[in-house]
Amino acid sequence: MITLPPDYRPSENEEFMNPVQVEFFRQRLYRWRADLLREADGTLASLSEGGINEPDVTDRASVETDRALELRTRDRARKLISKIDQALLRLENGTYGYCEETGEPIGVRRLEARPIATLSLEAQERHERMERVHRDN
Repeated sequence: MITLPPDYRPSENEEFMNPVQVEFFRQRLYRWRADLLREADGTLASLSEGGINEPDVTDRASVETDRALELRTRDRARKLISKIDQALLRLENGTYGYCEETGEPIGVRRLEARPIATLSLEAQERHERMERVHRDN
């Protein structure tokens, strides 16, 4: 197991996806996943506290709106956890950090900003342009 220096940050000047970078992103993804699961547990606890006991219709509507928003947020988190799991699998099989379309390195800065990225910035921009073209048709 690799021990990361406490202040380590991946650099463009080092070999891409060297063992230290791989460990950096592995730890980052596991921390992110654990945070999302912890938040989900809190949501489940608050949602299971019982029914809505607000006598006022406006208060009840507000509580229902808050719960619906919380459920949508949890659904997004669930999908994000799935993407994190996929990224962890790519780390294990050695494809993490490489564009699914071109096979080129995604880049350290993009991975720091979006650790679950599967496309290089150029490929992502192409993909978004194609979506806009097809959406406008």
